[in-house]
Amino acid sequence: MNYDVFFSISQTPVDGVTPSEAQMFRNFLEQVEAADALGFGTAWVAEAHLSTQVQKRHAKPVVPHWQGEIGLNTDIFQLAHVVFARTKRIQVGSAVTNLLVNGGPVAAAERVAAFAALHGLDPDETRQLRIGFSAGRFQFMNHAHGINPRDGVEVAAWPALRGKIFAEACEIFLRLLNGEAIAGADTAPTVLTRADFRSDEDWTRVQEAARTRGDGDLDRIPIARRWDFDVLQIIPADWRRELIDLVIGSHDPALQTRVNQLRPVKVFNLSITRPEVIDATHARMATAFHPDGGPWQRGHMPRTVMVFVNHEPGLTPEERRAAAHAEANAALGAYWTALEGTLDPAKVSRAADNAVIGNVDDVAAQVAARFDPDDTLMLWFDFFNHNSPRVIANMRAFVEEVAPRVAALQRMS
Repeated sequence: MNYDVFFSISQTPVDGVTPSEAQMFRNFLEQVEAADALGFGTAWVAEAHLSTQVQKRHAKPVVPHWQGEIGLNTDIFQLAHVVFARTKRIQVGSAVTNLLVNGGPVAAAERVAAFAALHGLDPDETRQLRIGFSAGRFQFMNHAHGINPRDGVEVAAWPALRGKIFAEACEIFLRLLNGEAIAGADTAPTVLTRADFRSDEDWTRVQEAARTRGDGDLDRIPIARRWDFDVLQIIPADWRRELIDLVIGSHDPALQTRVNQLRPVKVFNLSITRPEVIDATHARMATAFHPDGGPWQRGHMPRTVMVFVNHEPGLTPEERRAAAHAEANAALGAYWTALEGTLDPAKVSRAADNAVIGNVDDVAAQVAARFDPDDTLMLWFDFFNHNSPRVIANMRAFVEEVAPRVAALQRMS
């Protein structure tokens, strides 16, 4: 089993105290240096844009009860240069880059090429920047960058259309990374059909809007391209593509397959993804993964896991177990309260079921039982925890105490 580590750099109040942005970045760098020394494979870093606090003033705020900022990393490329300069072995990943903002897919492709060109100037450099990319979680961030419905048809179709916009962005992004010279018109057109919608009612609303717009064919409704540009090619053109690893943040099976027709693209999952979806994704990617990436492996889909482990000195195993559960309940309770404004014990319980919680023996048993030996786990230690020495201690406890126990349990099974 392979272990990565996830960092949120989330500036949230804990026990009524909100650390400064500078302190959050100092904590992160201290923790990522420790993760490097401990042997974690990749430091995945959450990405967010714009103030979560200020968006509460919107007519329809997305997360009206969240306190603090969801994340401080707005540019994985600048952050990665700093991390690589301060570490020796660990790789860096974006979890995840929003492909639709900050200039869209054209600008994103150029930033990737520019980063890899600079990062690869050292011929001995082999560490990758792992670009996880998606359509973005929060619409208020996309809205500020012009990703909005443009007419009545798009208003009616918007929940489904957002995925289509992301598919268009993916094609542009990947073809430019391949070194192609393309125009917007060279990309696949966007067409809406009944299959794109969950219900007849949803599709009927789109058809009515298309009829009002004057469309003739109401079975196949065309959507104008989001990115319409004359032929272009990104620069730099000569960069070490082996230093970039691509991972898509989408559960759309068709899109996972489509992007792999262009170049090797791995797949993210969430800690709450159902086991049958995980298994179906691995089965599909075994044949869909681009051949240039070699055979598909389970480790190509990193799996997010919240970790609440207590290995504090001076406590009995039972006391450590109780303390870990208390920490988990407090953190998960704060999370759901922030997202929904009310504490829902059922949701907290379900979230806890997707975390690993307890003393080192408990956590090892949970990991060994829930995950395949060939999985890559993206371990999240800093969830609602700004105590940097404690986060580092938990990372060390996992590597030195939990991981050997997991390996032993898996050998026995």
